[in-house]
Amino acid sequence: MTELLNREIHLTSRPDGMPVPENFALVAATLTPEPSDIVVQNLYMSVDPAMRPALSNGQTPLDTAMPGGAIGKVLQSESESFPVGAYVMHRSGFREYHVSDGSDLALITPEDEALTTHLHILGGTGLTAYGGLLVTGELKDGENVFVSAAAGAVGSVACQIAKIRNCRVAGSCGSDAKVDYLLNELGIDYAFNYKTSSISKELHRGLPDGIDVYFENVGGAHLDAACGQMRPLGRIPVCGMISAYNNKGARSEGVTTLSNMIYNRVTMKGFVVYEFNHLRDQFLADMRQWMREGRMKYQETVMEGIENAPAALIGLLHGENTGKMLVRLADG
Repeated sequence: MTELLNREIHLTSRPDGMPVPENFALVAATLTPEPSDIVVQNLYMSVDPAMRPALSNGQTPLDTAMPGGAIGKVLQSESESFPVGAYVMHRSGFREYHVSDGSDLALITPEDEALTTHLHILGGTGLTAYGGLLVTGELKDGENVFVSAAAGAVGSVACQIAKIRNCRVAGSCGSDAKVDYLLNELGIDYAFNYKTSSISKELHRGLPDGIDVYFENVGGAHLDAACGQMRPLGRIPVCGMISAYNNKGARSEGVTTLSNMIYNRVTMKGFVVYEFNHLRDQFLADMRQWMREGRMKYQETVMEGIENAPAALIGLLHGENTGKMLVRLADG
């Protein structure tokens, strides 16, 4: 293959608080693949809240292409596992082309779903909600469930799984439009805009009998309010704490109600998605069935072009997305 002009997003300085465009740069690099290389043209990039802490703590290197989930199409390959034309996933997403020996690629075989769903509802996002709620959260049919950041990529899946399990579900979000989406599109029982109301009062209204499972995405004031309203033997699976990600050391706002965990025997446990890899086949079977039945819906917020990847990440941290934030790099 001839030379390729590969545009990449580099982190050029570490953000102090909310990232700004000046922390990033669009850099053009020339690739000259060897005949034995697998060359992937990236089609879609995933943008996720978990990227934020790594920008400040040193895990994301400066002045090189940022890592991130992506789906691409194989343009050159001598591999039987990844033939030309195949769709693959990998973690080298903030660039237009990726050159690989195959060790970091995973083959995707779409059925009747959109290709992009493998970056969210059928990918790590969906598996995070599925495992976090059903395994870590030990969800039982008919329980009372609270999901923070409920209109986000993970939260919206968690809400719908809880409804499929006949639970009463309340969700928080950051705009009235997202409240409407949660109530009228996803069909949860109660939703509120935490920016314009008291979280504690809204939880009393939405779940007057208390909370059995709080699917934690936000931390801070959300955790403070939820801890005070947990039912006996309640569970708090901790997926994320996005309210803290722009603070130094990702330190969360203080929580004053943890003593309620003692006599109510509440369990709070963090989790990460790779704990649930052994469930992937069952997860895909369940999710595809729910999607076909119209019981699992999704929404995407898509920005166009590699040059807009920093704006997508900053927008995500400002809560500008509904559902999954993606960047489209090329047509597939």
